[in-house]
Amino acid sequence: MTWLRALVFLLSCLSVPAAAAEVAVHLFEREGCPHCALAAAELERQVGQGVDVVLRRHEIDGDEAARQRFAALVALFGIERPAVPLVLIGSRGFIGFDDAGGVGAAYAEAIAACRRDGCEDLVAGLAAEGGTEGDVGAATAPVRSRVSLPLFGEVELANLSLPLLTVVLGALDGFNPCAMWVLVFLLGLLLPMQDAARRWILGGAFILASAAVYYGFMAAWLNALLLLGMSQWVRLAVALVALLAGAHYLREWLRNPAMVCEVTAPERRRAVFARLRAAAGQPGLLLALAGIVGLAVAVNLVELLCSAGLPAVYAQMLTMSALPAWQHYAYLALYVFVFMLDDLLVFMIAMTTLRITGASARLTRASRLLGGVLLLAIGLAMLFRPQWLALG
Repeated sequence: MTWLRALVFLLSCLSVPAAAAEVAVHLFEREGCPHCALAAAELERQVGQGVDVVLRRHEIDGDEAARQRFAALVALFGIERPAVPLVLIGSRGFIGFDDAGGVGAAYAEAIAACRRDGCEDLVAGLAAEGGTEGDVGAATAPVRSRVSLPLFGEVELANLSLPLLTVVLGALDGFNPCAMWVLVFLLGLLLPMQDAARRWILGGAFILASAAVYYGFMAAWLNALLLLGMSQWVRLAVALVALLAGAHYLREWLRNPAMVCEVTAPERRRAVFARLRAAAGQPGLLLALAGIVGLAVAVNLVELLCSAGLPAVYAQMLTMSALPAWQHYAYLALYVFVFMLDDLLVFMIAMTTLRITGASARLTRASRLLGGVLLLAIGLAMLFRPQWLALG
């Protein structure tokens, strides 16, 4: 009867329900990342609702092993533009975070599926075996970010806030006295020319060269901030730049009602005028073109000091938004286009009417006031509410 007792014992063991496997939720994050903080809060709330779910957080800036796991997962998912937060639940990956009703709901669905059907701990598998591309069961989930507006209903926040902010900051940056005085003087040299084509070519070359210099400057800011990463000290440094630039704008609004550029000394202006006159007066078009372009590059590099604050702040806000690389540079192009729009309008009006009409001191002064207030607000938000600025 010994064998019968053994069989009964075995059957009784099989009848006991198996303990549910633990569901591991992995959050890859960076210090100072506002979306990461929001994702962590939502995941902690959801994990607290089930004893069989555990949240494992990986800080990729301070932990080399976490950074290597993050890089391996980026390769497995084929992510072209790595970003945080990156959340893995089983073999499902999610980039970015909007709110509990968007990506938060996708988290809950993935956790429920793992609790119901079981799922592999992809990060543990990578650590043990190195992983293969077949380990990934689902592509990254798109981030949905909406805001409800009267009359318009739900509107995609990423389709509204960042383009609007780009236009506003670009316009405020464009209305500065240092960006206009060289163009106005050049137009004074071009308008008396009898050759209309030469006027358009030389003036257009100056506009394009100025735009290229500014685009390169902003791209350098963006890449430097992307290289440094979304660390807290970088955010604090840019917040300080925003506060100082905002204070400078307000000081200029109070103490410089005529809106005269204070960066370039009168002696240097006279030297620039002489070189512009010499370049525009060259008999050969190619020589004149080369002189105008070279002078535009040199002058604009110096005049960048007049508005270094806004580009730095805007570039930081781009890095805080989960965007692919091409969108970063597309937004920079939009910013520079709006920045150059006042110069372009002055140029077009002068070429068609043969009269020079620059931006009025009153308009420039108003832009300084608005820009100063906006920079102070952005700087304070970066310090105390950075999640408000993550618009992508």
